[in-house]
Amino acid sequence: MTTIEIIPICVPTPFAVGDVIVYLVKGDALTLIDAGPKTKEAASALEHQLAAQGVAISDIEQVVLTHHHADHAGLLDLFSDLTELIGHAYNEPYISRDKAFFEWQGTYFQQLFSELGAPLEHKQAERLLRSAYKFSCTRSLTKTVGEGMEIDGLKGWTVLEMPGHAESHIVLFHEQEGRMIGGDLLLQNSSSNPIIEAPKTGSKRTAPLLDYQQSLKRLYDLNPAIMYPGHGDAVKNVQTLITKRLDKQRKRTEDVWRMLSERPHTAFQICQRLFPEFYQKELFLTMSETVGQLDVLAHNKRITTEWDGATQYFKAV
Repeated sequence: MTTIEIIPICVPTPFAVGDVIVYLVKGDALTLIDAGPKTKEAASALEHQLAAQGVAISDIEQVVLTHHHADHAGLLDLFSDLTELIGHAYNEPYISRDKAFFEWQGTYFQQLFSELGAPLEHKQAERLLRSAYKFSCTRSLTKTVGEGMEIDGLKGWTVLEMPGHAESHIVLFHEQEGRMIGGDLLLQNSSSNPIIEAPKTGSKRTAPLLDYQQSLKRLYDLNPAIMYPGHGDAVKNVQTLITKRLDKQRKRTEDVWRMLSERPHTAFQICQRLFPEFYQKELFLTMSETVGQLDVLAHNKRITTEWDGATQYFKAV
């Protein structure tokens, strides 16, 4: 059996995480895994590095998204209507981005953050969301995939759903070769952020850290020999790194529980204590992490909630 060649391409981003790595896969179909953010610098870097491989944008037959975040999806707008755009169905509202999507997101997060004690007006919520997707695309998937499926042209690679960092997150796993194209599931050089998303239906929000921890535990059992990540160095010590990441999360969970043992707090008050230097600049990311820790404690029945008017407080059991 011939091993499919996977070629990493580093694309600059305007985000603190730095470069994103997309992958050119020369299988039965010429495939690009992820695309990079929608900036002139990213487009130029992608085109030049593809050209070094003798490939033009128009030669790419399919793009597979690991997830919908702008640093991975923005350059979908470079590709023609002839290119298959493939990913989990949950990508769709984030990459097509119609007016109703932004109105729903703005309304939902303004209400949620208000309940959690964070000062966020509706216009601020909309600005935060538009800022997050400033460098994204306006496209639609041509094909959706889910757990256990294979993608045409990538023989032997199986789609696995690994939510947490994003609900739309998938990885591609070649079990026989022990190789995984992992998106932002596990990064060697930094921790992935489990990020709150508005519910697809109903009013119950996601629990991203709980989802993420389950995905890491599943990854631990799969234990690929090498992971090709969306940022940073290839991961060759999967189980060791997962243990390190989960240990760090457990320590933070205990820090939050100790704070709540002192007195009840809102989620925003916890966020301010956890991230005193960052919460104002990165409110969405830091609140996502904080809420994730509270979800873990609630799941383990270590905290309860009480309401003061329209504001939710958390206290240790």
